[in-house]
Amino acid sequence: MDISVIIVNYNVKYFLEQCLYSVYNSSKSLKVEVFVVDNNSVDGSCQMVREKFPQVRLIENKSNFGFAKANNQAIRQASGKYILILNPDTVVEEKTFEKCTRFMEDHSDAGSMGVKMIDGKGKFLPESKRSLPTPAVAFYKVFGLAALFPRSKIFGRYHLGYLDKEKVHSVEVLPGAFMLIRKSVLDKVGLFDEDYFMYGEDIDLSFRITMAGYKNYYYPETTIIHYKGESTKKGSINYVMVFYRAMIIFARKHLTKNNANYISFLINIAIYVRAAASILRRFIINTINPVLNVLLIYAGYYFILPFWEKYVFQNSGTYPDEYLLLIVPSYILIWIISIYLSGGYEKHIKPGNILQGVLSGTLVILVIYALLPEHFRFSRALIIIGTVWTLFSSFLIRWFLNIINKENFKIEIIREKKRIIIVGDKSESKRVFSILEQSNIKPELVGKVYPDIKEPNGGFIGNISQIEEIVAINNADEIIFCSKNISSQEIIKTMLHFTNTDVDFKIAPPESLSIIGSNSINTAGELYVLNLNSISRSINQRRKRFLDACISLILILLSPVLVFFIKNPVTMIKNLVLVFSGKYTLIGYHGKTGKEDDSLPFLKKGILNPVDTFRHDAPEKEIIEKVNLLYAKDYRVINDFNILFKGFKNLGRKVDC
Repeated sequence: MDISVIIVNYNVKYFLEQCLYSVYNSSKSLKVEVFVVDNNSVDGSCQMVREKFPQVRLIENKSNFGFAKANNQAIRQASGKYILILNPDTVVEEKTFEKCTRFMEDHSDAGSMGVKMIDGKGKFLPESKRSLPTPAVAFYKVFGLAALFPRSKIFGRYHLGYLDKEKVHSVEVLPGAFMLIRKSVLDKVGLFDEDYFMYGEDIDLSFRITMAGYKNYYYPETTIIHYKGESTKKGSINYVMVFYRAMIIFARKHLTKNNANYISFLINIAIYVRAAASILRRFIINTINPVLNVLLIYAGYYFILPFWEKYVFQNSGTYPDEYLLLIVPSYILIWIISIYLSGGYEKHIKPGNILQGVLSGTLVILVIYALLPEHFRFSRALIIIGTVWTLFSSFLIRWFLNIINKENFKIEIIREKKRIIIVGDKSESKRVFSILEQSNIKPELVGKVYPDIKEPNGGFIGNISQIEEIVAINNADEIIFCSKNISSQEIIKTMLHFTNTDVDFKIAPPESLSIIGSNSINTAGELYVLNLNSISRSINQRRKRFLDACISLILILLSPVLVFFIKNPVTMIKNLVLVFSGKYTLIGYHGKTGKEDDSLPFLKKGILNPVDTFRHDAPEKEIIEKVNLLYAKDYRVINDFNILFKGFKNLGRKVDC
């Protein structure tokens, strides 16, 4: 066996699928075995591997063992002359394996090697080559000097920015995203150190390889795409903690005690400073919108109330102090919760999110108002005036925040259409465009580009050799490559022509329902897939919970009347109380919660279900499964109302606990 490819996966099914396609395309001239070690993913990764890549040697862990231990599991079973450690969020060229093994054969002093890596926009990833985190290097990295002076031989050592990225170099550290190692060297120096859960294990192993007398080579004559940020979210506090603590483990293992203590001290300071800054920033971003909403809505009532009193009653002080102290804050609380549950405080919103939230909140307020004793009913008119002011002030605040920080407070008044070019043959282009149409974007297809330099037939606006001119003339935003028709090498080559532009790139694997890409090393990749309005989306979960709470409360209050129309009214009231408390949901799956079926997102047990829309006999099991799936994959609030309307008489149904 020439190469044993080992991929550790954790909840990145679509990226893993694309990676495996590229791995097998690169394996045609060699004997290659592929291991996928799955660390207890819950996104269907293992099922995808079994169905689409049955030749893969799949290791399914029942918990997340971390990167080092998972790789070691496969290395112990591997029979290849070379071991390739590969991230699942990568795409390799067709000649990558052949070129790398040839380089290793020609360089007997090579213990391991890495390659040139680019991100999803074609930009070079500096971590393709690194140095050891010595005290000085760690200091420059931790306190930002390495970022300020990346090409300095003194400050830029962490990423070796002063070395030409287009030339072969012997380096101290190779990245675990792509690390080709001689099996004989691993037998000599040992496997990954399992003290590291994630990050740092590649530094540790690279160091041990050089200490054994071998070299680690950076080899730029083949390039891979690495969708940085997919396997882990690099901006998170958890990433900062885990990454820097891995550096501490390395220092304690391989440096002198004094140096190790020095590095530990510096890194611990950096961890707490960065963590505190990150927590504060996140807190401000998450709370500033609702906090400003609360203040502005209350200020509106504070100034409107005296004018209203003089207009209606010709004197001030008509309303008691409790109105501004208790009643108005209660209104505001309901509106804020309603806006939140409607998605009005998400990073990217539509005006309809705020409108829905305010109007839903007003409906709840009016229902509660109608049920209150007479002496607590102050003024319906002030509720309506408050609704208008809440709407206006909410839009005003969001518009202001959108101006100062569009990344976190974007308003999509008119959804921006992406101008897309698809590179592929007729059938693949048609298939890919159908995925786009059914995803959450509104694509504007500029045209289809033939994936070869030959003269295309009708229906194409040009061929791949003309791609730069086509993009420029048509002002395209994004290129989607059909990997069935165009090689990874050609995709990467094309991407490198656009590194200084704002053009984005996606890759559509063959026979897949996903289109994958990533726009920067700091953000998760954009993923276009079918069924994007899954019930598992956080905004849909909030909407569903809000709907449960509101409807169950209204029905409980109306229960004295409903008992004459519902079978088993006592059970109905019990069910509604359990829905209001959050133990049940009003609408669930037929006969299951989602735990029993990996294909369905989890839902609590429901009182009603989609099958209640059937007027006659219960359908067959196969139809029930399809109905459950349709409900889960394309959730709409209107669907819940439809099921409630048609299954209303079943609210007294006994639900198994």
